[in-house]
Amino acid sequence: MLLTAALIAFALPAAASRRGHNAHRRPGPEVIAYVFPRDHVIQPGEIAARKLTRINYAFANIQDGKIVIVNPSDAPNLAALVALKKENPSLQVLISVGGWLWSGNFSDAALTPESRSRFIDSVVALVGRYNLDGLDIDWEYPGQIGAGNRFRPEDGRDYTLLLAELRKRFRGEERKLGRPLLLSVAAGASDDFLEHTNMRQVARSVDTVNLMAYDYYEPGDGGITGNHAPLYADPADPKHISADESVRHLEHAGVPAHKIVLGVPFYGHIWGKVAPTNHGLFQAGSPVPNVYARYSDIEGSLLHEGFMRYWDASASAPYLYNAQKEQFVSYEDPESLALKCAYVQRMHLGGIMFWEYGADASGALLDTIDRAFYGRNRKSGEGGQ
Repeated sequence: MLLTAALIAFALPAAASRRGHNAHRRPGPEVIAYVFPRDHVIQPGEIAARKLTRINYAFANIQDGKIVIVNPSDAPNLAALVALKKENPSLQVLISVGGWLWSGNFSDAALTPESRSRFIDSVVALVGRYNLDGLDIDWEYPGQIGAGNRFRPEDGRDYTLLLAELRKRFRGEERKLGRPLLLSVAAGASDDFLEHTNMRQVARSVDTVNLMAYDYYEPGDGGITGNHAPLYADPADPKHISADESVRHLEHAGVPAHKIVLGVPFYGHIWGKVAPTNHGLFQAGSPVPNVYARYSDIEGSLLHEGFMRYWDASASAPYLYNAQKEQFVSYEDPESLALKCAYVQRMHLGGIMFWEYGADASGALLDTIDRAFYGRNRKSGEGGQ
């Protein structure tokens, strides 16, 4: 056993260097779920492990220059997710650090060789402690203020250096562990993100670039409604934005298609005070008290409470409108998601990523991905099988 492990450990980095960091991917597209339980403790049977290739557990924070987990539920949840490998031995479990609210300390952590080394040491320790398969960096965003974060002009340079140094350290750890360690990033879908990063260099260090191709329109941002996750741009869209355009810009920036994972939302946005013109699409609107709607809420209640579903054929996107309430909802559904899965295969992308697992209680969206990529027609409630 020890000799076999030593041979594996010796051969692994050499093979990875010959074939690239995606050498250990399973056949077929990635299906990457962000699992964001907050204070909830994950229960047995809650995650359909066999329908996923990777889980990104959200979120770890950065404190004193180190990656840390802060919720009491994080440790048992990480253990529960790693235990899912009994059901799906090829499942990989990563920890995601940052996110919209916890990206404020990235700029400091990435600033100097010493600060990067301190952060990377803490990552390696955490990954080892919980037997994880790697790290997902969700820095929102290098060189930009994000949610009021500290940022610097040199963030783009430091982002590249941090990822390169993480990759180098991971190679060393792979020799010890005898198994691969994955490194990914969550990438913004805007040109601003590309202008503040060197994605050609970043792509050399990471296994996947998980493109957050959603939130193109949000209530309160610009004052009009729109498709928040369109596959293609509607000619009537004032912003002329789409997932397809973001993918093409990312490729132009130097990211190979097979490393791009298309992000999709398992949630919708709600606008109020929307006039009925065009059933509310591309009309003036205002935020409602709760602008966020999980797909399970849309499927379970909104579609039965006076909202009518419409289809933007140009964008390949559904939306809802309630004339009595003057409310408009942009969201993802099985029809639009199936078209995105076909797009991923046609464009030879790396797969699908979604935010987030808990918003699809019935499993309708995950089942759509599973059927599209793997031809299976199972119910998500069957014990995660």
